[in-house]
Amino acid sequence: MELHDVWFVLIAVLWTGYFFLEGFDFGVGILTRLLARDRAEKRVLINTIGPVWDGNEVWLLTAGGATFAAFPEWYATLFSGFYLPLLLILVCLIVRGVAFEYRAKRPEENWQRNWETAIFWTSLLPAFLWGVAFGNIVHGVKIDAEFEYVGNVWDLLNPYALLGGLVTLTLFTFHGTVFTALKTVGEIRERARRLALRVGLVTAVLASAFLLWTQADRGDGTSLVALAVAVAALVAALLANQAGREGWSFTLSGLTIVAAVAMLFLTLFPNVMPSTLDADWSLTVTNASSSPYTLKIMTWLAVIATPVVLLYQGWTYWVFRKRIGTQHIADPVH
Repeated sequence: MELHDVWFVLIAVLWTGYFFLEGFDFGVGILTRLLARDRAEKRVLINTIGPVWDGNEVWLLTAGGATFAAFPEWYATLFSGFYLPLLLILVCLIVRGVAFEYRAKRPEENWQRNWETAIFWTSLLPAFLWGVAFGNIVHGVKIDAEFEYVGNVWDLLNPYALLGGLVTLTLFTFHGTVFTALKTVGEIRERARRLALRVGLVTAVLASAFLLWTQADRGDGTSLVALAVAVAALVAALLANQAGREGWSFTLSGLTIVAAVAMLFLTLFPNVMPSTLDADWSLTVTNASSSPYTLKIMTWLAVIATPVVLLYQGWTYWVFRKRIGTQHIADPVH
């Protein structure tokens, strides 16, 4: 296996990790409006992800940096062609971080309500837009002979990509719902389990349609296995949720995300961005990659740094592993 193939796999792993981790905290952000009934319950939801949300975003930074260094042509075409949706995602992530930090800085009702509204929308929009972006990457976009995107923003809003956006939105919401059931106690936990069933059924319908469309369009035997794992894991997550096994439900909803993202990258390889104008103009792991020397240096850095990051992040989740409820929410001090 060539180094550019290795780095394609590593970037796929980074995006998978990002969607697994950021997926549930996007879902929890969406639940601040769908599930929480009062200010105390919103604080419970926000506190479940408070210690980890910023660490989850490290996976996005690493995936973007790795793409820039390992596949500069891919990075350039992607970020120039998808400039507006990616800029909107970036703005949402910035505002979302500010909202988490500033929401409780003042006691006024309007102040806190406005920041909570910001958390909801800046969780919902990226959850949808990431699906649109990856739907276009897999399905293909208008790339010319110079490897430049020549379409417009409306070309990105095609039926396949919009369905992909709905899948990530509902799947992340379901993932966040089972995470909430895992991390809370009392009435909010029971309501989260009931909501997970409803959201999960919608997710199952949308995800099955999207993955079957992907399989019919670009799939092979390997991607079909990933599709089967994703669907089976989602059904098993719903059954585990109904049985009150929140740990298994969360693990299986995460496996659904892992298998679905793996399927997308399996159908994409060896392309990194297919061209709908001419197959010869597609960006591939070969024509979009950096030099072998650059990839060799990156590989050594990854070998050294990755275990440290994984150990630290795993330790963070272990420290904040206990369930919380409204009884654990102290009166605000300003």
